[in-house]
Amino acid sequence: MKVKDNLDLSTREKIMQMLKTNSEMSAKEITDHLGITGMAVRRHLSVLENEGLIQYTTVRQPMGRPMAVYRLTEKAEDFFPKKYHTVALELLSELEGESGVDVVNHLFDLRQKSLHKRLQEQLKGKDLEGKVAALADVQTNNGYMATWEKESDDVFALTEYNCPIYQVASTYKHACTCELRLFESVLDATVERTECLASDGNKCVYRIRSKKQLEKQK
Repeated sequence: MKVKDNLDLSTREKIMQMLKTNSEMSAKEITDHLGITGMAVRRHLSVLENEGLIQYTTVRQPMGRPMAVYRLTEKAEDFFPKKYHTVALELLSELEGESGVDVVNHLFDLRQKSLHKRLQEQLKGKDLEGKVAALADVQTNNGYMATWEKESDDVFALTEYNCPIYQVASTYKHACTCELRLFESVLDATVERTECLASDGNKCVYRIRSKKQLEKQK
């Protein structure tokens, strides 16, 4: 992204992060969050729009003038952490052509087992809440921009706002299946995915319920 100075880069990065985690925001909401002048925000928004990183739609309001609501463009996906190269897709495609999709899926299964061993050590000895918090930290460190919240004593939500393997997962959905299974196994809980970035969602959302909570419902 072309910028004039470090201050501009910092402010625009914040705007990009805010739109990533909130899906869409008005100029006023962005101004309130950043604590700078509306004129400065509009200048940054104009630059981001010219660079094709954001776009806006006009929303009618019950009272007053229509309001512009901003969101990221598909091009903006390249702005966020992506820990893979296009060669990965090319290699998987070659492998699929040579040996079939089952062999490709087996690679994802092997990766799931490897991640399970690593995560099991990091989550060892924690209760479910501690495991969810630790898992969110691990995923954030891996570029997933993860957050978590407690809905009740036995129910939690884990949200990932970024997917470092977005293009791979969009092509090979078994990668998403393996992540769901991984979370279930390391958390020792029931996990349901209610939204997925690789399936046209704005984020990946996992609803986590303890097995104890499920037993109470029976």
